[in-house]
Amino acid sequence: MQVTINGETQALDAPLNLQALLKKLGLDGRKVAIERNLEIVPHSVYKQTGLQDGDRIEIVHFIGGG
Repeated sequence: MQVTINGETQALDAPLNLQALLKKLGLDGRKVAIERNLEIVPHSVYKQTGLQDGDRIEIVHFIGGG
């Protein structure tokens, strides 16, 4: 299965949900926002949102500062 993550095509060996994708990428789900196929995905449904072949994912990291 191939998905595009932040503009880069990546092959995935097995179907994943968004929560598993974040874990695979080493990202903390509490510090990112995800857009799937031009729609924002609420944090509360990351585990239930499975990736499909051809999905376009944008992940935005929150960075604090002062």
